[in-house]
Amino acid sequence: MTQPIEVDLPHRLGKAAAKQRIEGGFGKLAGFIPGGHVAEHHWSGDTLNFVAEGMGQRVAVRLDVGDSNVHASFELPGFLAMFGDQLRAKLQKEGPKLLE
Repeated sequence: MTQPIEVDLPHRLGKAAAKQRIEGGFGKLAGFIPGGHVAEHHWSGDTLNFVAEGMGQRVAVRLDVGDSNVHASFELPGFLAMFGDQLRAKLQKEGPKLLE
């Protein structure tokens, strides 16, 4: 069973600057999963798709970059699903710091 997670991260950078910040630090997002790292990533326009791996699980993440927010969406597989609320709260708290 998977648990879908969606979070909006506000910013004041504008789209281009937000994309640069994300490119420079999105690997930190994988750190929200204990032992996590980014296995692969690619941009498609204003959308970054990447796969984070950790605790023997793979999580496909989509970041849609807008002028004033970044919309993060992903589904937590099996074992990680029980940490969904904790991961969402941590992303809401720490995610905007990546865009400062």
